[in-house]
Amino acid sequence: MRVACLIAGVATASEVTPVQKVIQLMNGMLEKGKKEKHEEQVQFAAYKTWCDDTATEKTRAIKEDNEQIDSLEAVIGKCEADISKLTKEIAQLDEDISVYEGDLKAATKVRKMEHEDYLATHKDLTESVDATAGAIALIKKKMFDKKAGAALLQTPRMPEADRRKLQSFLSTSEGYNMAAPEAAAYEDHTGGIIEILEKLHDKFEDERTEAEKEESNSKHAFEMLSQDLTNSISTSKDDRSDKAQQKAKTAQREADAKGDLQDTVTSRDDDQAYLDDLSATCKSKSDDFEARQTLRAQEIEAIEKAIEIISSGAVSGAADKHLPSLVQQGSALMQLRSNSRSPNQIPALALGCRHHVPRTQVLARAGLQA
Repeated sequence: MRVACLIAGVATASEVTPVQKVIQLMNGMLEKGKKEKHEEQVQFAAYKTWCDDTATEKTRAIKEDNEQIDSLEAVIGKCEADISKLTKEIAQLDEDISVYEGDLKAATKVRKMEHEDYLATHKDLTESVDATAGAIALIKKKMFDKKAGAALLQTPRMPEADRRKLQSFLSTSEGYNMAAPEAAAYEDHTGGIIEILEKLHDKFEDERTEAEKEESNSKHAFEMLSQDLTNSISTSKDDRSDKAQQKAKTAQREADAKGDLQDTVTSRDDDQAYLDDLSATCKSKSDDFEARQTLRAQEIEAIEKAIEIISSGAVSGAADKHLPSLVQQGSALMQLRSNSRSPNQIPALALGCRHHVPRTQVLARAGLQA
């Protein structure tokens, strides 16, 4: 209606013909259509740039997430292998420690028994040495009596043959405090006994010395074994402690990697879902843009054809006759554009002026109602 009023208002101006006014009107429509088409192109170009940049960024993020997932899965796999290995090594160290401690306990027990045996042996040998030395001294002093002889017979390590000789000597010796003739006989009688006792004394001393030497060797061997086992136990426990710490750290690293993996997978899936939605939305809007651009191009082409037709000599010569109809058709043309009708309808309006087609037929051809 606004176009119709403008055309009607300027129809009386002698300097501008009605046809020229219509052409001006349609040129304005043409420029506006081109401008809107260009503005939409600029706006869509910015939107497409955003789509492309966002898609590129999301694709890069998804690629990085996939690489991170592969790396984290490798870390988790290595941690699992290391934990399995450390578990076996710790179990072996526990077994070694148990064996070492068992050996040390057994060696300590054996050493205790050996030392107790040594003490008993050493005591017996010392008593035997002292007994034989005392007996020899008493006999030489002619003070050896029945009581001293009975004590001598109790010597624990005296050989049985020597014991019988002593018993025989004691049974035939009735007294040791005697006069000169008897003393001479006593010395002859005791000479063999003293020799036996001196041999026994030397024998007991040699055995005691040998026992002391064996005790010293056994003690030294035990100390060496004990030190070796103690060192092995200490080293194994240190190794176990180190491996237990490594296992704990590895388990923590595995847990951290699994947490990071879950977060990365979630992030990757979210980015993928966003990218899929973005691609679908951008394609849909791109299709809509192409459709609108095609429609606008057709509309511009139709208006250009209409201007060409109206500008021809045939229409210009019949302007006075057909101007009222053209005003109504111009109004219909604007309605056509606003209702997004096909641009092919516009030339039909112009043809009505060019070929003097009745108004009702022109509108019918344009798909409009009178």
